[in-house]
Amino acid sequence: MKSKFIILLLCSIVIGITACTNESLFNDPNSADLKSNAQKEASLNAGNTQISGIGYYADPTDCDYESQGAVFALKITGDLEGCLYVYVEDYGCSPSGTYRESGMEYFVGTYHGEEGTFWTNYKFEAKYEGCEDGFFVGAEIFGRCQHPIVEGSGTGVFEGVTGRVDFKDNVDTGEFPYKGHIMF
Repeated sequence: MKSKFIILLLCSIVIGITACTNESLFNDPNSADLKSNAQKEASLNAGNTQISGIGYYADPTDCDYESQGAVFALKITGDLEGCLYVYVEDYGCSPSGTYRESGMEYFVGTYHGEEGTFWTNYKFEAKYEGCEDGFFVGAEIFGRCQHPIVEGSGTGVFEGVTGRVDFKDNVDTGEFPYKGHIMF
């Protein structure tokens, strides 16, 4: 407990010293440094929308992945609501036992109640209890994946959308929380 207090105290002192030495920066609203940082931040976030939610393996009655020709589907809730159909193109295990998978996905659903679709290219990495013949064996220990949206693939509310959605598997609950940024 004392070490947390000491660290907090030291951080406060460093921040105080930094603020005092840069006092003119904070007091002058016309400061070039202040303006350039604000402009950089605005341009980085211009049009970006942060999204988040939860995915989980879909029941065939929720997302009929077989009729879509997909290997499986995730039911997505949160900012995105719908089905994410997964088309595995490549998979394998590394010598360290890490399982890797890549392919494409087709999202069919809604954003703020408006319908649309888009495609992603995805890359999945995970550690399982084992790997045999290029495929995972046993329970998942950890996993994550990145899903860049394929430019020009969006329809409906997602027409012209770009961005990326990232999942990090919760192996305790079997859920796949996601976060990302999309730009319309």
